[in-house]
Amino acid sequence: MMFLLTKLLPLLLLSSLATLHLSTAGDPDILTDFVLPTPPPENSNTTLTGDYFTFTGIRPLFHQRPTSFKIAKASLAEFPSLEGQSVSYAVLQFPAGAANPPHIHPRASELLLVARGVLEVGLVDSGNRLYTQTLQSGDMFVFPKGLVHYQSNVGRNTAVAFSAFGSASAGTVSLPPALFASGIDDDVLAKGFKTDEDTVRGLKAGLAPPMKY
Repeated sequence: MMFLLTKLLPLLLLSSLATLHLSTAGDPDILTDFVLPTPPPENSNTTLTGDYFTFTGIRPLFHQRPTSFKIAKASLAEFPSLEGQSVSYAVLQFPAGAANPPHIHPRASELLLVARGVLEVGLVDSGNRLYTQTLQSGDMFVFPKGLVHYQSNVGRNTAVAFSAFGSASAGTVSLPPALFASGIDDDVLAKGFKTDEDTVRGLKAGLAPPMKY
């Protein structure tokens, strides 16, 4: 796994550069090179080092083989130096048969690069038209901001993908838990999906509260 991800670093650089074109002032512009840490260092003589611009939270993935779909993020919440930079990252790992359920990113477009394996991806536009594609290693796919989309591993082996976002805080709304585990009244959901309340309660029983990331 470590050897594989190391060889993919040039592709990650390409994906990062492409993300700059996705950043269309989704985040507020800043008037300095970067945002200083808050609160500032206690010792006024302390200066910033490269550590402030470094994130090591993805390292554990180089030594893991997940048994279920897993996301590791480098967004503003995990990497404060991203504030004002209009960019963030995520690494997605898909064991065989795993899927990232339908969801949206309300504050950013997403540029996904398949680093290993085969992924089926799809997005739904505002006219309810579905666009799908099967991606091989090295392929990229863009998910426009705010549109419903998903990814699914349709290969026999673990798939790995890297997602770049045009915002330091893209936000994620996973639709299944957002609809059925957020407290919306059973009657409202039953009417909306043209089904009965027993079916709604069955769906709610199998879902955890919405993920916040």
